[in-house]
Amino acid sequence: MSEPEKTPPANWERAVLEKLALSAIQEQRRSRHWSILFKTLGFLYLFIVLFMVSGWIGGDGVALPKEHTALIDLQGVIASDEASADTIISSLQGAFEDKKTKGVILRINSPGGSPVQAGQIYDEIKRLRAKYPKVPLYVVVDDICASGGYYVAVGADKIFVDKASIVGSIGVLMDGFGFTQTMEKLGVERRLLTAGENKGFLDPFSPVDPKQQAYAKQMLEEIHGQFIAVVREGRGKRLKETPETFSGLVWSGEKSIELGLADGLGSVESVARDVIKAEDIVDYTQQASFAERLAGRLGASMAQAWSPFEKAGVNLR
Repeated sequence: MSEPEKTPPANWERAVLEKLALSAIQEQRRSRHWSILFKTLGFLYLFIVLFMVSGWIGGDGVALPKEHTALIDLQGVIASDEASADTIISSLQGAFEDKKTKGVILRINSPGGSPVQAGQIYDEIKRLRAKYPKVPLYVVVDDICASGGYYVAVGADKIFVDKASIVGSIGVLMDGFGFTQTMEKLGVERRLLTAGENKGFLDPFSPVDPKQQAYAKQMLEEIHGQFIAVVREGRGKRLKETPETFSGLVWSGEKSIELGLADGLGSVESVARDVIKAEDIVDYTQQASFAERLAGRLGASMAQAWSPFEKAGVNLR
């Protein structure tokens, strides 16, 4: 006789479904755990990168084994959102405060920029030189050190250039455009309402007001006078003034030495080695964080929106 067929236990379907459901739940838990782990590692990586970019991690406060030359870079337009006074001043302070700093080099490659930002950097250079009289500060010019860049440079003990560097442009400008004739041809009418007769100062869509133009010229002359005074104070008897010195002209590095605008030829390496006598160079240049750059751009935009001089583009460049 054949053996009787085995009868499956009751509710076997339910047991199988429960096993399948339990396996699915366990697999979901494993996936969720791995997902949390990878997300945590990803956030940790981004967090570290953000802090490094912001300048909060790395470099600052590290004890250096011996005396060195501190290097600070001033690159680009001097403005609140680029080579800002806050960033350069913080870099200078870090360099001077380090007891192992034997000398400081400020490397400049700038066409100029804001007279306010340049003035703040110059004032801080003078303060730091007085506070740390044994730590010299030298400027080394790369391609260009003009207008606001030169305003900053004259605060140094000495200025070194390459023979082909561009130096000078001791002047102030206010630039802009006028669109009145274009508007007339297009049949566009300007409707400007103000409270205060000069609130629409030098509006590019309105005819030039001779009184406002004269006032702007007077303001430029005043700022130019401040620039000239700073150059004379910084360069002293080394400056060989000519009728063109403060005309806004620029000169080659070689010619600038003849005119007393610079002191000699030199690079970062040669100044560190031969002048400061400390070949080891440590970069103290701080980088503005993303939030600081964004705030700077917003501040500049607000200034341009509210200031007639910013609208017209008042610059040491």
